[in-house]
Amino acid sequence: MRYLVLALTLLFTKFVLAQHIVVDHHQAKSAYELLNKIRTNPERYKNELKLFNLHKIKRSKLNWNKQLAEVAVYRAKDMAKRSYFDHVSPEGYGPNYFMEEAGYQLNPEWLKKRNSNNFESIAANRASATDGIKALIIGKEAPGYHHRTHLLGMDKWNASLYDIGIGYVECKGGKPYESYLVVIIAKHDW
Repeated sequence: MRYLVLALTLLFTKFVLAQHIVVDHHQAKSAYELLNKIRTNPERYKNELKLFNLHKIKRSKLNWNKQLAEVAVYRAKDMAKRSYFDHVSPEGYGPNYFMEEAGYQLNPEWLKKRNSNNFESIAANRASATDGIKALIIGKEAPGYHHRTHLLGMDKWNASLYDIGIGYVECKGGKPYESYLVVIIAKHDW
């Protein structure tokens, strides 16, 4: 009987926590606008975001893509609902798989491994989506500035990406994180 009560309590708790997940499209759009401002005028953000090698930043705006935004929201909600933080789902599927499933066609080479990630940056426990963008660019949680390179298009691969979708969810009282940010910057093919 104790195990039945425990199981029901866990199920109820999971259901209650899932009800507190809020998708914030306004936050996602604000993050998109900020990222485009940083990309087109990095000198303005040089000190705040500790930017260097400004000549490497791709100085073009990214295009909002509804399919990528839907995938980003799905990924953020999934991590919040199931309390994980990873580029790969617990079932072993990466962002490339979810993008293709949503109808954003990718080069077949990028789909050979179901856990592939060529396009996603994630952050958690940020007060806002713009704070998440700033944290990813500053790079405190990711050694080597990989997220900065991705978001600002600072190498040949990332500079070739042009579509973007952002998902931001809040789950106040959620464990271990109270917010999730997913940024997908992609292209269809070489």
